[in-house]
Amino acid sequence: MKLKKNIAISDSGFIFNPDTGESFTANPIGLEVLEMLKKGLDFEAVRKKILEKYKSDKDTVEKDYHDFISLLSQFNLIEHDIQKDN
Repeated sequence: MKLKKNIAISDSGFIFNPDTGESFTANPIGLEVLEMLKKGLDFEAVRKKILEKYKSDKDTVEKDYHDFISLLSQFNLIEHDIQKDN
């Protein structure tokens, strides 16, 4: 899965979808995850980087990641690969 190419993201976490005209905001960690997705990192790489940077446990990071991905999908901000992501 990856972020759609036409999605605009500012350094402050403002997200704009030109297909729908909708805009959203992300918190700093959400912005980091978006940037990692933009670079093509998969779930395992994102999880590893978040766990290294923040004091959190694996289960919390996994739950928060999947919740965030669910929101991105709901708002049509990501493209899903043919293979299923974790």
